[in-house]
Amino acid sequence: MFDRPNRRAVLTALIAASSFALSTAHMAQAAMTEGDAAALIQTVSADLNAIASGSAAASPAQFERILDRYADMPIIAQTVLGVDWRSASDTQRRGFTQALRGYLARKYGARFHEFEGGSIEVTGARPIRSFFEVRSRARLAGQSPVEVIWLVSDGSGQPRIFNILIEGIDLRSTEGQEMRSILDANGGSIDALIAALNAS
Repeated sequence: MFDRPNRRAVLTALIAASSFALSTAHMAQAAMTEGDAAALIQTVSADLNAIASGSAAASPAQFERILDRYADMPIIAQTVLGVDWRSASDTQRRGFTQALRGYLARKYGARFHEFEGGSIEVTGARPIRSFFEVRSRARLAGQSPVEVIWLVSDGSGQPRIFNILIEGIDLRSTEGQEMRSILDANGGSIDALIAALNAS
């Protein structure tokens, strides 16, 4: 049975994949509505379950393709890196965004199969300033439901998830703390952070 940290890790995997983004073609031609958001999250759940239940283990490359489809990685990278983003060169920003993408794919991709038989049920959505908060209940097979809150914005030109809270834990903040630890261990070097992520 999953304990809370492990269960959160599995949900993070499925959400990081879909995640950090509500996408795309379905909503490209009109402003996002609550109904759109609900329908897309259900589509994301179906896509993840199809991969998780496949005959072959999900690969990091497969996970990265889902991130590309659903995640607003430039915004995620900027907020995860925090104040250091301001001093980073354009090359470092691009390098960090790419390294973070690969790091997330490798970190969570190995748990993809644990979503097999899982589901996401949308329980409500509401506009907050310039974005939507979409509340949902996520279930893993044989486990009690977990509340997942998706924060969605179309500021990048398409509706995408820019942050997620699982059982009240802010995933963007959690990843930001991990990046800060790596930076501190390397004298604040962004290049060293990028190298560490690429090597992980």
